[in-house]
Amino acid sequence: TMSINEIILLIVSGVIVGVINTLGGGGSVISMSLFMAMGIPISIANGTNRIAVLLQNLSATVSFLRKGMLHIKSGLLLSIPAIIGNILGAMVAMEVSEMVFKICLSAVLLIILIYLILGKDKQEITGGHGLNIKWWHYIWFFIIGFYGGYIYIGLGFLIIAITVWTMNLDIITANVIKGFVIFLSTPFALAVFMYNGQVDYMVGLLHGVGNILGAVMASHWA
Repeated sequence: TMSINEIILLIVSGVIVGVINTLGGGGSVISMSLFMAMGIPISIANGTNRIAVLLQNLSATVSFLRKGMLHIKSGLLLSIPAIIGNILGAMVAMEVSEMVFKICLSAVLLIILIYLILGKDKQEITGGHGLNIKWWHYIWFFIIGFYGGYIYIGLGFLIIAITVWTMNLDIITANVIKGFVIFLSTPFALAVFMYNGQVDYMVGLLHGVGNILGAVMASHWA
């Protein structure tokens, strides 16, 4: 049984996470930290986070789609390898120790830091048009999908870094593709965590409500 304060905290923090993830990424650091502070084991926190991630990116994708910012075919092509990687990553997450989990997370956070320092953004917004997808982009998105299924934290930054650096996208279009790919691939990882009993549904849904509100607001601000 959760207290009123915990319920409010989950929803309010969800709004903040929804805004952060829709405009960029990294908000799941807040989600995971909050879940573990509530006494939820890291493996269950990892699975529970996927509920909020799914709801948040569904909301953002619908909003961007209404604004004509999403090129569905390009998003679908990139989502296929991401989905395959997502399933495999979630399956590996069931077997890997917490220490290995933390080491992998630290390495990715270092990559994110480098991106934040060195990353440059185009000024022209090109959303809604087809992307120039090369064969090696599918390999990148398989790797991204694997990481997303495994840990997820910082996944948004990884997708933005790859699309901005290798596809020459502006930050808004990169965010639109990011949200769509994550929305399509996350249910598969979530299903793996659910099958293995690694999800706290009440916590995930309450946090997800906040994520929806934050994602809708952020998609308009974007």
